[in-house]
Amino acid sequence: MAKTSKKPTKIAKETAAQPAAGKPALLSGGNPQIAKAYGDTPVQAYIAAMPGWKSDVGRRLDALITRTVPGVYKAVKWNSPFYGIEGQGWFLGIHCFTRYVKVAFFRGTSLQPVPPGQSKQKEVRYLDIHEDDQLDEAQFAAWVKQASQLPGERM
Repeated sequence: MAKTSKKPTKIAKETAAQPAAGKPALLSGGNPQIAKAYGDTPVQAYIAAMPGWKSDVGRRLDALITRTVPGVYKAVKWNSPFYGIEGQGWFLGIHCFTRYVKVAFFRGTSLQPVPPGQSKQKEVRYLDIHEDDQLDEAQFAAWVKQASQLPGERM
């Protein structure tokens, strides 16, 4: 049986996900409530709605990921931006919490060096970024590059 492309559906979902005139609601921890959608538009809406200093972190992370993995595939699912390789799955997700921004590397235990934050899930590792943290952009980009070359997570 031949596979059919889901691109038209995803493009339609991206268009439908454009934010209304008001800002999105913030869920617990200040995480923006953004409808599930594929593409850069919903990810940018999420980043714009991140409260305070977290929005700057979101813009930096998005720029680093996009620069490191040209053509990266983006979506918002479960009120969190996801980054992946189309047809191969997701390698990274971002989520706002009250005091930090959490980056989840879905195959984090395969990265060198392994990101510092442990998870209850066997392969997932986290990087928590607090307001006054100095992000090591070179290390972050190295993790992103490595993660993008591993089998992605299907969600």
